[in-house]
Amino acid sequence: MKPLNQLESLGQSIWLDMIQRSMLRSGELKRMIEDAGLGGLTSNPTIFEKAIGHSPDYDEQISRVAKGGATRDEVYEAVVIEDIAAAADLFRPTYDRLQGADGFVSLEVSPLLAHDTERTLQEARRLHGKLKRPNVMIKVPATPEGLPAIEQLISEGINVNVTLIFSVDVYNKVAEAYIRGLERRDQAGKPLTGIGSVASFFVSRIDTAVDKELQKKIDAGNPELKDLIGKAAIANAKLAYESFEKIFGGDRFAKLKAKGARVQRPLWASTSTKNPAYSDVMYVEALIGPDTVDTAPKATIEAYVDHGRPQVTLTQDVKESHQLFDDLAKAGVDFKKVTEQLTTDGVKSFADSFEQLMAAIDKKSGAVAANRHSSELGQYAAQAQTALDAMIKENAAQKVWSKDASFWSASAEAQKIIANALGWLTVPKLMAERVDELTSFATEIKNEGFTHVVVLGMGGSSLCPEVFSRTFGKRQGWPELHVVDSTVPATIRRIEKSLDLKKTLFIVSSKSGSTTEPVMFHRYFYDCVKQVSGADKAGRQFIAITDPGTQMVQDAQKDNFRRIFLNMADIGGRYSALSYFGLLPFAVSGGDVKEFLNRTLKALALCEPNSSPEANIGLRMGAEIGTLGRSGRDKLTLVTAGAVQSVGLWIEQLIAESTGKEGKGIVPIEGEALGAPDVYGDDRVFFYVGVGEPSAEIASKLAALQKAGHPVLKNVLKDPLDLGAEFFLWEFATAIAGHVLGINPFDQPNVQESKDNTKRILGEFTKTKSMPKLQTIAEEDGVKAEADEANAKAVANKEFRAVVAAHLERVKVGNYIAITQYFDETPAHDELVQKIRLTLRDETKCATTTGYGPRFLHSTGQLHKGGPGTGIFLQLTAADNPDVPLPGEAFTFGVLKEAQALGDFESLAKRGRRAIRVELGTNLTAGLEELLDAVSSRVKANV
Repeated sequence: MKPLNQLESLGQSIWLDMIQRSMLRSGELKRMIEDAGLGGLTSNPTIFEKAIGHSPDYDEQISRVAKGGATRDEVYEAVVIEDIAAAADLFRPTYDRLQGADGFVSLEVSPLLAHDTERTLQEARRLHGKLKRPNVMIKVPATPEGLPAIEQLISEGINVNVTLIFSVDVYNKVAEAYIRGLERRDQAGKPLTGIGSVASFFVSRIDTAVDKELQKKIDAGNPELKDLIGKAAIANAKLAYESFEKIFGGDRFAKLKAKGARVQRPLWASTSTKNPAYSDVMYVEALIGPDTVDTAPKATIEAYVDHGRPQVTLTQDVKESHQLFDDLAKAGVDFKKVTEQLTTDGVKSFADSFEQLMAAIDKKSGAVAANRHSSELGQYAAQAQTALDAMIKENAAQKVWSKDASFWSASAEAQKIIANALGWLTVPKLMAERVDELTSFATEIKNEGFTHVVVLGMGGSSLCPEVFSRTFGKRQGWPELHVVDSTVPATIRRIEKSLDLKKTLFIVSSKSGSTTEPVMFHRYFYDCVKQVSGADKAGRQFIAITDPGTQMVQDAQKDNFRRIFLNMADIGGRYSALSYFGLLPFAVSGGDVKEFLNRTLKALALCEPNSSPEANIGLRMGAEIGTLGRSGRDKLTLVTAGAVQSVGLWIEQLIAESTGKEGKGIVPIEGEALGAPDVYGDDRVFFYVGVGEPSAEIASKLAALQKAGHPVLKNVLKDPLDLGAEFFLWEFATAIAGHVLGINPFDQPNVQESKDNTKRILGEFTKTKSMPKLQTIAEEDGVKAEADEANAKAVANKEFRAVVAAHLERVKVGNYIAITQYFDETPAHDELVQKIRLTLRDETKCATTTGYGPRFLHSTGQLHKGGPGTGIFLQLTAADNPDVPLPGEAFTFGVLKEAQALGDFESLAKRGRRAIRVELGTNLTAGLEELLDAVSSRVKANV
């Protein structure tokens, strides 16, 4: 029996809550009907806004119809009618087989008419007349003005899907309008057969609203109310079904039924779970019963087909459902007020989506937007095209979206890791459903007068907020966003001094919930806040973002955090930018999350399986980057400019940690200023990412590089809000590049080693109060060169400058030079580091990278250890004076930083990497100048 037919045998039909032209053209919808037993389909303005506004599928028709002189409304209608008619035709065999009992497709009247009975009637009649299909339903909202329209339409024999029902009281009114419409039709001597109607009763939105009210009361000192969380929606639906059985099982309807009338089936709408802590099929499984419909998005249907349990559940625990609402009333939850607000918000949400849809049609009516990606690959163009063609032939995009782990690896162990790391594909759509949650929380924080928001994280949990902070700066009236991702005492002190601790919200971010740095940041800043705000209030200034079930959840509960946001567990840290880890800090600092995600969804649509190969930017980027890397052009030089200049930090981590393993890897070069063609080797690729076309200076340099034979690629953004789209494109491209390179881009096998080294060194320090020592090779003016035994022997010399020169003599063609620095990141320090790296590049023609520790350990650190052994390393450290103590620990931040630096060096040395450490002494600026002088002297000696 087909999976969904098992529900059909229990009296329930599953309808798909989406429509998109690509599904119609590719045959995907037909397969879902024939292979899975899908029973119908619904649409609404939000669904069409996503389909049309965020996809190129409709561009040609919109442009063509608009050029013919059609108005905006006429363009909209032409597009929508075509999709609904095509879908209805696909469901027609189902409708005929079941003699009109199922197989319906729904189209909504304009939500702008929700409070206008007469215009709703006119629109419904016109749409019904245009479609001319017996299995089409017209959707009308259950507003006071919509109810008389519903009655009238039923009396005229027009099928109606009544939407936006949130309460049993409103449901009863809808059922009454349906029955009255049938009675009027019967009195007029017209047949009752062939009329279909459903009452769309919304589910998950109930829990979202009620749980929010309960959480406020729990936070106010009523922990016993936790037992009521997550139960209102199912209980509400069961009471509606109880009412349905009474109404349609009574004598009044029996008379109509005898004349051929069908019951108005309850349709459970919004049945995807919004809370990641809940089962993804929770609402579907709880609401199964005869004469019902469940409409769900594709992901929920697929989840149910995979692990749903078909059994009648609607008639279970009805008594307990009544008791729940008594308990809610006693708790002070005004359920009537909640549902009235949901109706108002629902009408407004659909109206907003409709306006956005019309705006998108306006834009697309002129011309299809230009492709944001371009590439000039020279001699490598044919190879890249061959790789792209091969992936098109093997349906690579489909394999990625179907989460086929074998696309990346044949290893069963690797496939387990991959299968639990692909949530980034769908998280933008999931977060788009949570925009109201994000903006509501952001407004709450703003209204409480917070002036600063500080993310306490590391690597994947902090780099995206860092990009947001540098890109958007402080927005008027909103808290200023900061990021703490350094254990360097000077950095901790500097950021702490910039804050008003009483008005600062701290976001402790960690996927694993046990990463050392966020744990220590939490302890330190929680102790600071307790001292100024009091132990009883400190928790209100902290929230956590972590995976379900982590140690951080327990720690946050113990410290009475204001809120815990549970992220999706199937997303790796470096792929988490478009989840709570990136979007919550963005929202709380005043970011336009809605528009940000709208643009992201457009990029996502370009990468979906049904997008044309020409439009699939992510697939093309991945084929190009992977092919170039495999051909020896493995130094991906990021040319980021303008407002989005800092995005290179995020791309650097994504590329390095995803591809640097198994002795392979693409080396991302971030922050290295552009030079003339003669300072580069033939291992370079240049990739421009910026708002608008490159400036005249950058364009000129890129043209010269291209002329010299270097591949040049470009991604042009409209404005900084396009960053979400850029994040997704790079994520998709990196996944594809991993396939081209033959590696698993979703693990990080060598990151843990440095963490383990650090933990061991800290354990030894706790016992002995001393740290391991590297061998001192040379010392001059307070600056020391140090290394392990093998590296010390390779560069042995009595003078510091000679040691540096000997180390740099080890550089070979095709290598890269990595400077890793463990000190405070300030403009003055960074300027000196950049002078050192550019001097090295210009002399050796080797690519150079820099990274502030311990941040880089969670990004390029994986590449340094697991990637090709082509790196030559300069680790820079400085004395910490004064140090910063850690509450409850036997070590300080300075000791932690030193342990991380030593642990990192130990990992490099273990792999035979060419590395020395330069201890810059107590005067950091003087130490950097000394190193710059040593590097420059080596250059002059070789001119």
